[in-house]
Amino acid sequence: MVLYQNQLTILPEWIDYNGHMNVAYYVLAFDNATDAVYEKWGLGGQYIQQTGCSVFTVGMDVDYLSEVFEGDKVTITTQLLNWDYKRVHYYHRMINTATGVLAAVNECLAMNIHLAKRRSTPFPDVVQAELAQVMVRHKTLERPDKAMQRLGIKSNRSGVP
Repeated sequence: MVLYQNQLTILPEWIDYNGHMNVAYYVLAFDNATDAVYEKWGLGGQYIQQTGCSVFTVGMDVDYLSEVFEGDKVTITTQLLNWDYKRVHYYHRMINTATGVLAAVNECLAMNIHLAKRRSTPFPDVVQAELAQVMVRHKTLERPDKAMQRLGIKSNRSGVP
């Protein structure tokens, strides 16, 4: 499969007084998927140690579409929508693994930040090469319906409209 996938089980402490997963834990689950995909893209923990840079989320949208409950297993897929020399724009889908129902979606825009300067900075060439390869695979995928309505990269080098 072309999309990145992460699986998890909904924990008891993630359940609120309504008996379903609290909104904060949807964001936590999506953030865990982000950490996993950043590792694959060369932007994880070692990236920080090697470059003194990290990737900060600058915008995020979450849509809650279907309830999930304690013990449910979910699969989170990640699709790279766009990137440029210092930003990445990606989209997560949370799917109930047992039912196939789309539970939530999360769209994120993030920027590479030099930690000592606290300013944006270009990704190293090796990261740009990885993102370019991912984009080649992901631009053949269908763009999510609601994606890129509020978040996006207006000018870029990736050639994605």
